[in-house]
Amino acid sequence: MATKDIILGKLQNLITERFDNPEDAFHFFDKNGDGTLSKKEIVKLLKQAEISGFIRGIVASKLIDGYSKDGDETVSWEEFKAALDEIKE
Repeated sequence: MATKDIILGKLQNLITERFDNPEDAFHFFDKNGDGTLSKKEIVKLLKQAEISGFIRGIVASKLIDGYSKDGDETVSWEEFKAALDEIKE
């Protein structure tokens, strides 16, 4: 299974190579425009980042568990930004 650092690195590569900024990436994957990323939307993001299909669902759940601070089972822009800030560290 890919490590957290590898997965976060792939997400960083996707965002920096395909989008002008992280907020554009967030809005691109927020398909329903509700200001949050659902598990389904996160899985699509992970697919674009070339995360193995076998682990996408697990990783999406772990991202939600690790970054959704309000317990709504989605990731808001602020929570997404916190995950990206971790990548930069």
